[in-house]
Amino acid sequence: MKRCCEGVGLPCLFKGVGMASPRPPRYLLIFDFDETIINENSDDSIVRAAPGQALPEHIRQTFREGFYNEYMQRVLAYMGDQGVKMGDFKTVYENIPLSPGMPDLFQFLSKNHELFEIILISDANMFGIECSLRAAGFYSLFRKIFSNPSSFDKRGYFTLGPYHSHKCLDCPANMCKRKILTEYLAERAQEEMEFERVFYVGDGANDFCPSVTLTSADVAFPRKGYPMHQMTQEMEKKQPGAFQATVVPWESAAEVARYLQEVLKKKC
Repeated sequence: MKRCCEGVGLPCLFKGVGMASPRPPRYLLIFDFDETIINENSDDSIVRAAPGQALPEHIRQTFREGFYNEYMQRVLAYMGDQGVKMGDFKTVYENIPLSPGMPDLFQFLSKNHELFEIILISDANMFGIECSLRAAGFYSLFRKIFSNPSSFDKRGYFTLGPYHSHKCLDCPANMCKRKILTEYLAERAQEEMEFERVFYVGDGANDFCPSVTLTSADVAFPRKGYPMHQMTQEMEKKQPGAFQATVVPWESAAEVARYLQEVLKKKC
């Protein structure tokens, strides 16, 4: 007999002869970091640790579109020259506020962790993301984090590298999130992990690229009014139906939690 377990979000089970084996996660949930999990761009935030909380003009003028990672390498080298240390960066990352409703969403996911496999794909850096998530108390929710490698060298300078190289013309030179997501899904399929649905929570243009690969069973959660949302709207106008995933814009991440809660209710 099929029945629903008590409590929202618990999996429906078939009760029969023998012990039921633990079910693998049904859903893959992907998060961006900057201006999605946190309410700021962390690369901008760390400038608060610089002298005068500002960068000199000669550094700012070196920025080139599509090469932000290289630009941040120069920013971090300058900050190292100014004596900014690991503890200074850590303090900034730990105090960046979460986006509205994000604690609600993470609490929901904590209660229903057996149903979701959660990963993070971000063009920020590993050190900053780990500091922020540990301070917020949600680091353990994530099965895997994909971001640019970062460390502190023997001088104490914060160093940053590119994540990978790719051939996508729409993404920054150091990272294509579509490539990362595609490879992750292929790897999990080889491990005999198939997901019923994929959910993607993001805000930026580099989140639009992977969301285009989602199917009609999947859901894209673009932050309302941000580039990912604008690009999904533009695509729908120019090529109706080309963007296959259901689009659910959000202002508060609590809206994402409510949507996922309804998904779980319907499955029981």
